[in-house]
Amino acid sequence: MFRWFENLVDPYAPYPESDVPPTRLWPFLKQYLIPFRALFLAAMLFKAIVAFGDVAIVWYVGRVIDYLGADTPAAVWAAHGTEIMTVAAVILILRPLLSAVDVALLHNTIMPNFGTMIRWRAHRHVLRQPVGWFESDFAGRIANRIMQTPPAAGEAVFQVLDAVTFALTTLIGAMVLLAGADWRLLIPLVIWIVLYLALMRWTVRHAAPASEASSDARSAITGRVVDSYTNIHSVKMFAHHDREIAYAREAIEDARQAMAREMRIITTMDVTLTTLNGFLITGVTGLALWLWYHGMTSVGAVAAASALVLRLNNLTYWIMWATTNLVQSLGVVAEGMQTIAQPVTLVDGAGARALQVSAGRIELDALDHRYGRRAGGLGPVTLTIPAGQKVGLVGQSGAGKTTLVKLLLRFYDADGGDIRIDGQSIRDVTQDSLRGAIGMVQQDSALLHRSVRDNILYGRPDATEAQMIAAAQKAEAHAFILGLQDSAGRTGYDAQVGERGVKLSGGQRQRIALARVILKDAPILVLDEATSALDSEVEAAIQDTLYAMMQGKTVIAIAHRLSTIARMDRIIVLDQGRIVEDGSHAELLAAGGRYARYWARQSGGFIGLQDAAE
Repeated sequence: MFRWFENLVDPYAPYPESDVPPTRLWPFLKQYLIPFRALFLAAMLFKAIVAFGDVAIVWYVGRVIDYLGADTPAAVWAAHGTEIMTVAAVILILRPLLSAVDVALLHNTIMPNFGTMIRWRAHRHVLRQPVGWFESDFAGRIANRIMQTPPAAGEAVFQVLDAVTFALTTLIGAMVLLAGADWRLLIPLVIWIVLYLALMRWTVRHAAPASEASSDARSAITGRVVDSYTNIHSVKMFAHHDREIAYAREAIEDARQAMAREMRIITTMDVTLTTLNGFLITGVTGLALWLWYHGMTSVGAVAAASALVLRLNNLTYWIMWATTNLVQSLGVVAEGMQTIAQPVTLVDGAGARALQVSAGRIELDALDHRYGRRAGGLGPVTLTIPAGQKVGLVGQSGAGKTTLVKLLLRFYDADGGDIRIDGQSIRDVTQDSLRGAIGMVQQDSALLHRSVRDNILYGRPDATEAQMIAAAQKAEAHAFILGLQDSAGRTGYDAQVGERGVKLSGGQRQRIALARVILKDAPILVLDEATSALDSEVEAAIQDTLYAMMQGKTVIAIAHRLSTIARMDRIIVLDQGRIVEDGSHAELLAAGGRYARYWARQSGGFIGLQDAAE
């Protein structure tokens, strides 16, 4: 039975993706509510039936009290016994069945699948964001919003379907019951309803922004704490334990103050509601007793009215808390929308096709990019790299080398100019096909928090075990991988490498990253300080592998250690975003320019920092 209800909706069903999701709360939620429309209506219907049933029980108890006061027990049973037994059977059999469907729809169908669908779609949307988007925020805060928003949206739906629907149905039923006893009993109830709605409106208006501020403050804590944990080596190395504690405490205190403001609203609401409910109880019960005293209503009506207002008294606390939780949940959703509802700004062009690499010729045509600034960045640069040519990029930090590579991979869209691969503009091809044609080893060879096998196969998931091991051997990684063992006892290629590969040395991470790119075997190869984390012995051992890997590929290699690129076909020297020298190693040395000075001033193979001033 549970499985039937759980499978009524598929949270992973295909849906139309949007690069520009709604930025207002209701349209944002509506796109997720659409697959659940029929289920919401069914849940509300069954909730209303259950609520009406509860009010009907109160009404029927009053009816039975009138029966008991009208005749002897034998006569009452003879006249009404069948009716009483029928009602008892309905309460014992039909009521639990209706309640079971009501609860199953809400708890087994809607709640698990609604939150799952939001989290799934939100994660898909966020992963489509460009690299620069992630560089502008804390990973912890992004993850926190992805995790907080779905349960908050689910809680909002739960409160609407469970508390609000039940309360409205109960209130309507109460009004019908009291009007049936004596219409004058509606007077204190209507006054109370008006005051109750006014209190609810005040609570909602003040609780919504307070809840959003509190949620944002909690996300700030997560961002700061995760930042400290992620960079724990720097924290320990610089002995900044106390500074990090103070940094986190500032955010924690902001969250405490935000929550204190939120709780003041809750306390004010609670005290006011208690006063209003006191008026409801004394007003309705007192009026019912006055009507009974003057012979205008029965004892059963007084009992039913008294039981009903006591039920409303308890229900109103639940409804007010539910409404407050609803508003708080919507506040969390609104705060999460600041991440989830951001538009995807770097998208495939209309009609984008897969990149077809026939040779690997790369053309940069007046390429220009400034990261939104007036200075810095790259360009304009015009450069042609023939197919199969191996090019080294040299320049001081900030000269534009990494920017050029990021633009080639289309991690950013250039401010001006174009990049073409075999005559195809990278703006006109799909991002996945572009990056699938480029293999890259970065200076920061961070690995996924998975097994060694998973990390290497990331280069080509359909590779065989033998192909994976061959790639690891070429990268001089196979031997040390066989000796790995993690805390769970997994060994070799099954060992987990830790977050960003922290359980491995820098050289080990670099060699696994190299193995991944070797396995990918892409026609264009980018090496960004690919051997920077290797010691001289290991670097010498894999240099031949690197050069063998370059054969038949178009290669762009960035290096401060010039010895690693001296054998390149061509060396490009960048300065302040522009090409200042272009030629082979021998030609540039003979020219006696900037590259020659770099080469002459190297110590251990690195560019001298004093050249930055020249």
